[in-house]
Amino acid sequence: MDILITGANRGLGYSLTLEGLRRGHIIHAAVRNVDEAGPLKQLAETFSHNLLLTEMDVSKEQSVIKALHQTKQRTASLDGIINNAAVMEESTKYLEDLDMDLVRWTFEVNTFGPMQVVKHFLPLIYKGTTPSIINISSEAGTILNAFSTNYPYSMSKTALNMFSERLRAYVKDKDIIVYAVHPGWMKTDMGGEEAPLDPNETASGIFDLLERKVTVNSKISFIDFRGRPMPL
Repeated sequence: MDILITGANRGLGYSLTLEGLRRGHIIHAAVRNVDEAGPLKQLAETFSHNLLLTEMDVSKEQSVIKALHQTKQRTASLDGIINNAAVMEESTKYLEDLDMDLVRWTFEVNTFGPMQVVKHFLPLIYKGTTPSIINISSEAGTILNAFSTNYPYSMSKTALNMFSERLRAYVKDKDIIVYAVHPGWMKTDMGGEEAPLDPNETASGIFDLLERKVTVNSKISFIDFRGRPMPL
């Protein structure tokens, strides 16, 4: 399978890339700056034929279009997209103290970024084999379980969930699976060392979903990495 993963150079993105390579997939690993993708370049020494680095800033539509052109030179189709790239800004700020430029930036990356990726890469997904689109969301995007602060991140993930639901309805007749996946609280730069989950465990669960090894019984696209429904 040919799979595009955004934000692939660290945290969950790196674990997803490694898991996909271990399972024998061709991974198009998208990063903002290829020159700063040191860990991925080390992986390329082991998986030289299956790891393809792609420079893409998901917040900039022209960068997404340029990455699409590069990807088209490498493959005629994609079997999966994992929209993983995300930022968390102003997470502890109260409303009166928010930097609105950072709020807008969060939406540019966390919500509009996945939309732009899907918008331009969808023709390749249409040509894929049992394709899937997985948007990495968060429990923070639920209405009832969100933190009292963390406005930008929570709101951007709630909006991502809605996009996933609209996209799911749009492609439902084409055998394309769409999920917004809560990855759990993981030991990453974003999650911190107190988090209980190893991102490699989450990555394995997400690939099981992508490979359709898990039966998902959910009326909506918002699920956790084990395939269980998430609350709104």
